[in-house]
Amino acid sequence: MSENNKYKPIIYRLGTLDDEFELKNMLQGIVEAERPMDQSLKDGFIEYYDPMNFVTQDDGCIVVADHDSKLVGCGAITLEKAREYFHYERVGHLKMMYVATEYRGQGINQSIMKHLIEFAKQQDVNDFKLTVYPENASAIRAYQKLGFYSALVEMRMHL
Repeated sequence: MSENNKYKPIIYRLGTLDDEFELKNMLQGIVEAERPMDQSLKDGFIEYYDPMNFVTQDDGCIVVADHDSKLVGCGAITLEKAREYFHYERVGHLKMMYVATEYRGQGINQSIMKHLIEFAKQQDVNDFKLTVYPENASAIRAYQKLGFYSALVEMRMHL
């Protein structure tokens, strides 16, 4: 980050179709960060989902952190029907949480998550979930600061 623009504010806004290239690059940043934590991921390009779906869907959104016309972070939420055995009808599923390496530790992830949670609350959704690798201690701490807690551990086996 250059000296001139490090003092410019970070703007939080909804993602747009014009953000496609940067959002797809951020998704690959997520994949590369998660690859060492998950031996089941294939080598090469992986697209967990198309980030443009978060831009165009009615039951969710994507929020980006924009610093001097450069996207430095993002996060998405989908509002999903909860399984019938939960006490709530819909749940906000947070996905694609990412902050560029040089911008980490500045509260950007928390700000993005607060915007996503507010979006859901405006639609009467008050329960939230996300997935995170247990080895990703810094992300877990960030999520816990907002009130998330561990509720389930996924186990796998490959023969």
